[in-house]
Amino acid sequence: MYKGQSVVAIIPALNEELAIKKVVSQLVALSFDDKQVVDEVIVCDNGSTDSTAQVAAEEGAVVVRQDIPGYGIACLTAMERLPNCDIVLFVDGDDSCFIEQALPMLDGVVNGVDLAIGSRTLGHIEKGALTGPQLFGNWLSSYLITLFWGQEITDLGPFRAMRRQSLMAIEMNDKTFGWTVEMQVKAIICGMQVNEYSVDSKVRIGESKISGTLSGSVKAGIGILSMIGKLYLRKRRIVKHYLSYGISNE
Repeated sequence: MYKGQSVVAIIPALNEELAIKKVVSQLVALSFDDKQVVDEVIVCDNGSTDSTAQVAAEEGAVVVRQDIPGYGIACLTAMERLPNCDIVLFVDGDDSCFIEQALPMLDGVVNGVDLAIGSRTLGHIEKGALTGPQLFGNWLSSYLITLFWGQEITDLGPFRAMRRQSLMAIEMNDKTFGWTVEMQVKAIICGMQVNEYSVDSKVRIGESKISGTLSGSVKAGIGILSMIGKLYLRKRRIVKHYLSYGISNE
């Protein structure tokens, strides 16, 4: 619970047995005014062949499994298990971020922001934390979003918090690499308040399944750019669905 609002953290994870213990334990231990901030941690084991699920459960996380590979489908699967809550915090399971830096993002949501993005570009990036293709891809995607929709974006960072009601209203669909950009762009299209918050990045534990390989980087890039194109073409449909959900931003 953070300032009267319940918080659930979602972690999509694939073969993160070396890092998941640290990430889950830090989320469970996160406190403000001597009170536990995160009410529940949900880990989606995305087909791991190691002990990711066991370690996460031992640290107190609720674990669900999804054998179909994909960052988006892992997040969607975890969302199916969401209890009634006010804020959903998304965190990667590789220990690449500083968990305590979630507090400013949560503070933003408590104070009216719909989507709070942890921008690594605005923070300190430890040498080796992000690869060249990652840095270029983030720059290009952010530039296109800013160009097409008129809101300055600096990063597609996966460390983010969103009001649960707003998250459900935008009806997330992407099952692979376009998940983060889909969330950001849909929120912008629907007139939601989207703010960025400076977060620092450190070298992850273990090897990335996306940026750690050339094929993974290429697939991620194609997925993100194609999602931007789809959203640009579907703007009216997205707004119509959002209005039918019955939320007003007035």
